[in-house]
Amino acid sequence: MNDSAPGRIVLLTTSHRVAPGLLSWPAWQTLHAADRVLCADPGHPVLPYLREAGIEAEAAASDARGLVDFCLAGGRTVVVITSAAGESALTDGLARLAGSGRETMPALELLPGSYDLPGARLLDLVQVMDRIRRSCPWTGIRTHEDLAKYGLEEMYELLEAIETGDREALREELGDVLLQVVFHARIAQDDPDEPFAIDDVAGGIVDKLVHRHPHVFGDESALTPEEVKEHWARTKAAEKQRDSVTEGVPLGQPALALAAKLASRARSEGLDVAVPPGEGIGYALLAMAVRAEAEGVEPETALRAAARAYRDAILAAERAGGAGA
Repeated sequence: MNDSAPGRIVLLTTSHRVAPGLLSWPAWQTLHAADRVLCADPGHPVLPYLREAGIEAEAAASDARGLVDFCLAGGRTVVVITSAAGESALTDGLARLAGSGRETMPALELLPGSYDLPGARLLDLVQVMDRIRRSCPWTGIRTHEDLAKYGLEEMYELLEAIETGDREALREELGDVLLQVVFHARIAQDDPDEPFAIDDVAGGIVDKLVHRHPHVFGDESALTPEEVKEHWARTKAAEKQRDSVTEGVPLGQPALALAAKLASRARSEGLDVAVPPGEGIGYALLAMAVRAEAEGVEPETALRAAARAYRDAILAAERAGGAGA
């Protein structure tokens, strides 16, 4: 039979990533108008808010037949979906009855009660990291110093994914880099003297981005990428109040990138600094890096691309040698 019974069963979904009382207006309307409200999880975080609104939820049994019979009598039921085991048994039972083709079924409606905003899964990452930090013997004793080498490795793996154009690898490596950020923030949270947490990290970068984009969040105007760079440089200079353009340049970065960064800082300040006189490959490489930066070429990236081509040539020579043997 495919005739519809009176009433309907509304399956109301909620997200644990949203404050439990922040249900959509259609959800609240449906809840207030329902003859019965059921919830499979007695500890569901939305239940206190329902009670405050004068809505009492019954404990949901995995009795799909009973819900259908209730609707045959003209009632309407709202089921608040949770992750409890009874929930899947109930919804699976309703699906079996509806799919049999032999039942008179009420209308079945899926109503999202709350929605995940972009970035909502970051909350899951923070929660998972917190639990691992508290429960994993290895993770629980790690320090910033312990993780330093992993952060560097992950950045190089991300760079390789970008250079090879592997989209799947790019997504994975971005996740690994993100893990390093969340891991370090969780370690910092345990510091007895100067603790900070992931919200402090996120808040700091949000404030920085807003401040350095007055053409987006303020009254200034920037119509070209060059004007944007000028805004960024001006606001950054006001923030840092550095005594030298070389301040803040990490000396531990790869040598070609270091040379290019120093050249960029000097050029941005209008300083005409010649490469120091000297002999040997080091000075020759420095001169090439300064020239590359002046021409808008990232020397580290250029050399990596050339090195990849060199590697391919080596592989080709090996294959040719093997074939000749």
